[in-house]
Amino acid sequence: MKKLALSLSILAALFTSCSTNDDEGTIQPVEGELTGAITTNRTIAYGNYTIKGIVTIESGVTVTFDAGSTVTANAADGVDALVVKNGGKLIMNGTANQPIVLTEQSKIAGSWGGIIMYGDAPIRGAGDTASKTSEDGLNYTYGGTNAAHNGGTLRYVRVEYAGKKITDGTSEMNAFSFYSVGSGTTLDHLVAYKGADDGYEFYGGTVSATNLISYGNFDDSFDWQDGWRGQNNSNWLAIQVGTGNFGMEIEASNNNNTYWPVIANITLKRTAGTQTEGGSSAAEYDAIQFKKEGNGEFSNVVISGYTTTGAAAVRIQDVTTNTNQVNGSKIKLTNIKINDATTQFAGAGTIIPAFPTGQFTTSTTATGASLTSGTWATVDGVNLVN
Repeated sequence: MKKLALSLSILAALFTSCSTNDDEGTIQPVEGELTGAITTNRTIAYGNYTIKGIVTIESGVTVTFDAGSTVTANAADGVDALVVKNGGKLIMNGTANQPIVLTEQSKIAGSWGGIIMYGDAPIRGAGDTASKTSEDGLNYTYGGTNAAHNGGTLRYVRVEYAGKKITDGTSEMNAFSFYSVGSGTTLDHLVAYKGADDGYEFYGGTVSATNLISYGNFDDSFDWQDGWRGQNNSNWLAIQVGTGNFGMEIEASNNNNTYWPVIANITLKRTAGTQTEGGSSAAEYDAIQFKKEGNGEFSNVVISGYTTTGAAAVRIQDVTTNTNQVNGSKIKLTNIKINDATTQFAGAGTIIPAFPTGQFTTSTTATGASLTSGTWATVDGVNLVN
């Protein structure tokens, strides 16, 4: 019995020395590199990793990252991105105190491609198409019939300095790009930080997202097209700092859909001195812009700081959107609090929006997004949740 007890104690000691810090009793991070196609199920242990090139999670493969892990890109290596192909799954279950952070070495916006996820949920592209080719330079086809597609779980994940512009001049990557992602996917407590394109973009699909922060992204804080129809979205916070276009750019690829997304508890804030991506002459400075038949239901919204001359809290960009979506009661904004001197709503050109009764209501008591601060929402000592 003594010999057996001694053997067990030796094994325990060996296990402890391999997995913990002897002085502090804490788990030591692994150092590693991510590259190429991942073709078998894999768990990425807690650690610090570099990403080189386009890393793909192939169909049928599940990749799980441990909480607290960091992935660092390097713009000098070329185009980096973490891509989940249709049929693959990415599991990132961070925590409020141990988020999973994907960043870039130089800390310069637009240095890499962020997280890109593909599914086979329904889309409705321009011309009523059920599939399209991605605009990220990868030229993947997206769109399908699987509304419940499950691309995995992203929880307490932060993507920094993404929004890569591809050299062909037309292809762009965001911090988070969701191509026809389905409702079986979990998106919760995410941060898009200082990217050179959109914070989040939804290309059709049925996925919903909760507790999102878009901070300091150069283009739009939130953007969607292709008939995205997530129904259970809440707690979206956009803070535009330095450079930024629309708080929310909303379109439906010129299709007059009978469905739309539903989002509750939204805060859109534009800080003083923020300029549009193309310079102050580019008229992309509204809190919410609807165009190309864009629609949706939005409630408990707080809008602040969109005071540039000509800007508005809500803009209707074209006649067709005004006729079919505003007049047709497919845009609903209720319990809206507009601070500062921001104009309530406007139309491009000669458009004068006139929302049907009950489709646009203001309030002095709206609270907007309600988020809890913590490590997940703190960058370089700055708490993003104000």
